[in-house]
Amino acid sequence: MRIGLNLLFVVPGETGGMETYVRALVPELARLVGPESLRLFVSPELAAELRPEPWFEGQQLCELRVPGRSRVRRTLAEQSLLPVLVRRARCELLHNLQSVAPAVSGAPRSVTTIHDLLYVHHPETHSPLLRRGMRFLVPMAARRSDRIIAISEATKADLVRTLGVTEAKIDVVHQGPGIADTVAPSDERELRERFSLGDAPILLSPSARRAHKNLGRLLEAFATVAAAPAPVLVLPGYATGAEDELLDAARRLGVADRVRFAGWVSDADLLGLYACSSALVYPSLAEGFGLPVLEAMRSGLPVACADRTSLPEIVGDAGLLFDPESADAIAAAIGRLLSDRELAAELAAKGVHRAAGFSWERTARETLASYERAVGT
Repeated sequence: MRIGLNLLFVVPGETGGMETYVRALVPELARLVGPESLRLFVSPELAAELRPEPWFEGQQLCELRVPGRSRVRRTLAEQSLLPVLVRRARCELLHNLQSVAPAVSGAPRSVTTIHDLLYVHHPETHSPLLRRGMRFLVPMAARRSDRIIAISEATKADLVRTLGVTEAKIDVVHQGPGIADTVAPSDERELRERFSLGDAPILLSPSARRAHKNLGRLLEAFATVAAAPAPVLVLPGYATGAEDELLDAARRLGVADRVRFAGWVSDADLLGLYACSSALVYPSLAEGFGLPVLEAMRSGLPVACADRTSLPEIVGDAGLLFDPESADAIAAAIGRLLSDRELAAELAAKGVHRAAGFSWERTARETLASYERAVGT
């Protein structure tokens, strides 16, 4: 089967978790079905990376000369130009990997991965124009696609409840870890010096500065944690307009000297932070999957996370769950992990075991199974 992969949305270094999904999944698909079976439909930004440094030998690119950064132009091209190119490439199936799809795919069958419905439940995470577009495009993709891949049972339930999608049409396919096995962690001493961490215990919470990540309430909780020695809270993640607001909150709460807004960090630095931290604290109100939780468990870092959406599904019994709308509950979970090292060690061991069940090879095989169901419909 000749498979088209709609990657028009990928702008290297600017697409967040969905870019992680694509970069890990596509090479595994190529390994399983052979590169001759795949056609990658890409933006000029991604094409500029992939031509000199392909993801796999024998990759075949189809570049649409429409900037991926321009959402409006990209969406218009996706609806008009992409189906023509898919048809010319004689693809038997088109997989759209970012929640939206052309109304007419250009291939006899189509599959769309829908990551979450944040635009419905947390509209403040998107601009008004993007929000209006998603309200039209995501339900259309759900209707027009032969199969839908949901990245968690929580997303599947949301698709059924919110968009009225039939359960039988949805395949749940979990992701693998976001950091490759080949990445070596940065040195702890160097990280502590660079981020001015001293010898303090580290609480880690990798999150974009977006409202649903709930970082304001995390700061409130952190300010009430009584532990000796006092921990430092490290917040890696790309900056948004909320950075100054969060810094002001940290100052108001009297903890600015113990909070590090680390910005976007490399995979090596993030692995190093997982390795030298005392706990991951993840208070997000909504996640399609929750890669930081999986990566922390894989690194042997004890986890405390919100009891919402996909997070309990990913962490299982390998972490502490708390009510993310209660600063007291967040603080209590932090306190337990810092004070009860036996519990922390137990959760760390459970986390390593649980994380071993997630892999990109498994993701690719289950994605191919969804393709086969689509073709059989």
